[in-house]
Amino acid sequence: MADVKKQFEAAAAAVLKAKKDPGSDLKLKLYAHYKQATEGDVAGEKPGFTDFVNRAKYEAWAKLKGMGAEDAMKAYVKLVDRVTRE
Repeated sequence: MADVKKQFEAAAAAVLKAKKDPGSDLKLKLYAHYKQATEGDVAGEKPGFTDFVNRAKYEAWAKLKGMGAEDAMKAYVKLVDRVTRE
């Protein structure tokens, strides 16, 4: 798990330096996997239908319910690799 955590932390730093915009869908996946890896399953009430951005984030994160932190980290690293590849 230590190696995965190091890769995850490196990926989290690398994604901030990405030269291209990954697009909304990939950003939501990145967000959801990051949150699942660092906080676990989504908690709290789902935002109202007029709060489009936060509702989309909540729903993306909720789809990962039950995924373990290590699996979420590995998936996040793969997603970041897609974003940072030139």
